[in-house]
Amino acid sequence: MASAGQAPIATVYVRNLEERVKPEPLKEALRTIFSEYGNVIDIVAKTNLKAKGQAFVVFDKAESAQAAIEELQGFELFEKPMVVALARTRSDATVLQTGNEEEFDQHKRRRIAEKDKKRALEVAEQQNRLKRPLQGAAPDARPAKNQRGAGLKATGQGPAAVVPDEYLPPNRILFVQNLPDDFTKDDLTAIFNRFEGFREVRTVPGRAGIAFVEYDAEAGAITAKENTASMPLKNGEKIMKVTYQRQ
Repeated sequence: MASAGQAPIATVYVRNLEERVKPEPLKEALRTIFSEYGNVIDIVAKTNLKAKGQAFVVFDKAESAQAAIEELQGFELFEKPMVVALARTRSDATVLQTGNEEEFDQHKRRRIAEKDKKRALEVAEQQNRLKRPLQGAAPDARPAKNQRGAGLKATGQGPAAVVPDEYLPPNRILFVQNLPDDFTKDDLTAIFNRFEGFREVRTVPGRAGIAFVEYDAEAGAITAKENTASMPLKNGEKIMKVTYQRQ
């Protein structure tokens, strides 16, 4: 959480990303997915070995970041489930957008100081690990195995109830699932552009089988959903699932 007097954090930390995907295609895929929840002003995906598989997605509003975290936890990208959380500090892009040059300089100095502190702690921990075998431990000593689940603490009272896709309230964007892997944007456009107010089809790079279809107003989306839900595709090999996008 942001401290008093500091703007709330609008950056999502994403990990467990496919490390073999190059930064530009990865950022393009992340922008496509996260833009469904608000205006993305920056995406940082580094290439150094320690930071691979991680990225930061910066929104212009904290509410958008929170909505993305709630909806995209476990969402598969390049066949790996994303792990998302609120970043611990504001991003450079956020500070540049909301603050002045002096505030940005202070932000950078704090960030560098935190990095140095973290690096010092890591070095100290490595040194401690090297010393431990010399402090009387028997060479063949092994930690006793605990019973399954021993020592684990519950993090809450169970997951909050989630409204099934089929019962989501109408809005102007449809979420289309269970598409054939080789189904293209043109194939979907041919199905959905016959309904009033059709705007566009958005596919997700690196994720076959799903897409978003946007209309100018709810009325067009409602009509399209009613006429395309459970439509057989590829001679009945796939049954298309059409729901409203979660808000």
